[in-house]
Amino acid sequence: MDSTHILQFVDEVVCAKTGKHLNDLQRKIIEGILKRQKYSDIADSYGCTAGHAKDVGYKLLQMLSDVFGESVDKRNLKSVLKRQSTINIAFNNSNNIDGNSNTINYIHACSDPPTATVDKSQPATPDFQDNKNQVKIEMIGKLRQLGLKDEQIAEVVGLALEIVKQID
Repeated sequence: MDSTHILQFVDEVVCAKTGKHLNDLQRKIIEGILKRQKYSDIADSYGCTAGHAKDVGYKLLQMLSDVFGESVDKRNLKSVLKRQSTINIAFNNSNNIDGNSNTINYIHACSDPPTATVDKSQPATPDFQDNKNQVKIEMIGKLRQLGLKDEQIAEVVGLALEIVKQID
């Protein structure tokens, strides 16, 4: 993914969770961190002090930790974004080494959050609205549309089969 797509993905996820888009400095900080730049270099390119860039960067990484449900820092931002924004699904158990398998890369998992309706006739289910599982839950419907079975989906998204079966 190039930086434009990465920033678009992060902005969509942040907006879906917080209702606010990334500002220009936050975008510069993400780009700078991914390029292994120091806060002083990011600040110079943006036109602010290094202290201000560092403060905004700290708050941004804390917000991303909350949004993605895992610890995010300068060292692991790239791997967190890669893990959160892509899924590789190999169909037919084909071997991917020769490049001849049918593989879908970069399944976009961020869309408008589903609206939850309470069905009193169904047994109580765990609260799925927490940030950690929201993206996984949104992927379930998309993976079903691609023809995956609940067992395959549970393995791909890392949820228990019983939870996957409860999600419509």
